[in-house]
Amino acid sequence: MGLDFTGAGRASTGVKDALKSIGVDPSVVRRVAIATYEAEMNVVMHAWQGRICLRVRPDAVVVEALDEGPGIPDLELAMKDGYSTATAEMREMGFGAGMGLPNMKRNADDLQIDSEVGKGTRVRITVRQARGSPS
Repeated sequence: MGLDFTGAGRASTGVKDALKSIGVDPSVVRRVAIATYEAEMNVVMHAWQGRICLRVRPDAVVVEALDEGPGIPDLELAMKDGYSTATAEMREMGFGAGMGLPNMKRNADDLQIDSEVGKGTRVRITVRQARGSPS
């Protein structure tokens, strides 16, 4: 839920724990957990509500963050290190350094972002895993 900073991190921790429990390679788990946390924090900070969906395939782990929120007016600008629309209050809490989308991109093998101003944003994070990994 938007602005629920006390619950922030629960979804990404759940994703990390689920991946560990089925034996996904630790390096994949780490990358997915980082990217998922960043996506989750963007939902908490900017959206009215959202959800995180996890799919584990033999070749990849896919996380989708879907939210209802203000959307991203300038995606190219939002992808720049340090660019942030966080409020002063969020920054005082230690959030809003402008590294969320760049960190998602760094940790994903594929990152797709679809956003519509006034409606919301869909972020799809794909991290490939080696053949023979859990499915």
